[in-house]
Amino acid sequence: MTQRAPILVFDLDGTLADTARDLIATLNVLLVREGLPTVAPSAARSLVGAGARALIERGFALNGAPLAPERVEPLVQDFLQHYEAHIADESELFPGARAALERFSAAGFRLAVCTNKPEPLARLLLDKLDAADHFAAICGRGTFPMHKPDPRTLMLTIEAAGGDPRRALMVGDSKTDIDTAKNAGAPVVAVDFGYTETPVTELAPDRVISHFDELWGAATAVLGASAFERT
Repeated sequence: MTQRAPILVFDLDGTLADTARDLIATLNVLLVREGLPTVAPSAARSLVGAGARALIERGFALNGAPLAPERVEPLVQDFLQHYEAHIADESELFPGARAALERFSAAGFRLAVCTNKPEPLARLLLDKLDAADHFAAICGRGTFPMHKPDPRTLMLTIEAAGGDPRRALMVGDSKTDIDTAKNAGAPVVAVDFGYTETPVTELAPDRVISHFDELWGAATAVLGASAFERT
């Protein structure tokens, strides 16, 4: 009986793709409209990574203009509308990501995306970056009734991609990703170039990488050489 393929499941923003500039640019559109100063892309680590709602709330608070609860949802909708139209103006895959995807695919791995970004936006971004075809499943907010760090999100993504949950590895940049993997009993490799203020080394992932060129070695160390044997 042929067993399912080993699988790598990637977070998207801050892991596969450097999206901070387009996210911050969209936030700045809202800030300018409200007569507030813009924020610099260098603020991404403290602002980006927890979704549009948190980004907006943090951005306004940073300018000394905390939002009343009833103002947040209309701003979120405005944000999403503008962001969708400018989702890949400056966003790009992180260095080495495309080559890593190609290498793992050639080795027989299934690849999937598990993100808290709304699924339609995740698909649109990956299409714009000419990367969507690498993935057997692209799952985001709205794909399932739950979202990360609920472990069912990861397990359902693995199932949707036809991967082997016993030979699955999560790759992410945040506490949410690491907690998701741990909650599911799966190993996790963290990238240290993403959007989190807490150094990922403090979050106890199985491995930390600083470039996608290091992912092959990290995956081999975590999953074992047998995961790379075609079945």
